[in-house]
Amino acid sequence: MIDLFTDGAAKGNPGPGGYGVILKSGKHYKELSGGFDCTTNNRMELLAVILGLEAIRRANSEVQVFSDSSYVCDAINKGWLFSWELKNFAKKKNSDLWKRFLVVYRKHRVKFVWIKGHSGHPENERCDRLAVEASLRSNLPVDEEYVRTSVECNPDSSSRVQTQPLL
Repeated sequence: MIDLFTDGAAKGNPGPGGYGVILKSGKHYKELSGGFDCTTNNRMELLAVILGLEAIRRANSEVQVFSDSSYVCDAINKGWLFSWELKNFAKKKNSDLWKRFLVVYRKHRVKFVWIKGHSGHPENERCDRLAVEASLRSNLPVDEEYVRTSVECNPDSSSRVQTQPLL
């Protein structure tokens, strides 16, 4: 069993954002974090889950994802995501990430557990710190897909120095 803890953060929503990930299995422990300029909290929450699952090398692993994101947990646990997929994600935000998620999700046996954020859960609090710290880094790359599809981002933002697709 692999425990995957995730969190995302964005200041401004849209604004600079970050993700934090902890993977735990037996004696193994790994942290991941990163950030993007002009992104949203929901994108960072979902990206954290994707990157955590992508970091798991063994296919068909049993994974418990702990997230404080109702957006992510409800999309899976309530079956919304699979309805969106059947409709080819018509008019759904973050379809690029949901499609990427489905690819890695289907490689494992994944269960989602919603946890209340900022309630003292040690791994969730650590993921939050990782996400916030990542969002504060200088020269964050731009979340290109969000910028491409959003009118909310200012293309003349002086904080944009480099661009790259989400990992």
